[in-house]
Amino acid sequence: MANILLVANLNCDRILRLDKPLKMGGRFHYQDGGQRLGGGGANTGIGLVWAGHEVALVSQVGRDEIGDWLLAETSTLGIDCRLMQRYQQHTCEMLLVMTPDGERTIIRPERPRFELAAPPNWRNWDALYINSSAEGSVSWAKTALPHSLVVAQLAKDNRERPCHLLIASRADMQGRSELSPWQFGLSIAGESLRAFIVTDGADGAMLYQPEGETRVAAEAATVVDTTGAGDAYAAGLIHGLVRGDGYCQAMAEGARWAAFAVATESSIPGEQLKAYLEQAVTQKA
Repeated sequence: MANILLVANLNCDRILRLDKPLKMGGRFHYQDGGQRLGGGGANTGIGLVWAGHEVALVSQVGRDEIGDWLLAETSTLGIDCRLMQRYQQHTCEMLLVMTPDGERTIIRPERPRFELAAPPNWRNWDALYINSSAEGSVSWAKTALPHSLVVAQLAKDNRERPCHLLIASRADMQGRSELSPWQFGLSIAGESLRAFIVTDGADGAMLYQPEGETRVAAEAATVVDTTGAGDAYAAGLIHGLVRGDGYCQAMAEGARWAAFAVATESSIPGEQLKAYLEQAVTQKA
């Protein structure tokens, strides 16, 4: 399988379950769902580990008990944390406010400055995934492009994201640009861009390329918790691409992983995805 490097956040999620949907000025009761492992690094990486890939994570956590817990949990699940950085500040929780319909609102603290070290030897990595505002990520991506598949998530602003494959959600795209989707993708990713994928929940995802556009359907699912669905989609997509799938086939795999994610009451992938991947390995053998 592949060697995959992730530049993404590692979070300690605190779950607050509300008794009714959010409404401006309202009053709500909540149940404290406790702490759980989360963030794009864990949500993306765990499924890739279960699929048989070697996965390493580049992120940062504090030098405190929560930071120690995050590293221990992530390492136990099979992700290589040797490239992680530590900072002196307290590791703050990420608040995930969940409503009865499975939707969530994220309340997060300001993150400390995160600067990447010198890039690794990209000949050792088959794929690089960037879902972080870390300083130096543009340099990493540009040096990786000749050697590795580079996949990136669209940032919350229009910062540069050099990559072969750019991913965004339909919500991310609202009001962003008057350019066509492909031209907008090029403005973010540069001339290395091969495909721009825009996900749209139950309505599937659009693939934009110079030669045209294609819609790939979503997988039907019973929504329990939407946390981590986008990360699971990206992981399934990367898994498909590194095993040699075409874009549409890889997008269908991403949709399948996302369906497992929304049907699981967790930030990180659940047992349904693990069972699916174990069955795939058995069938291949």
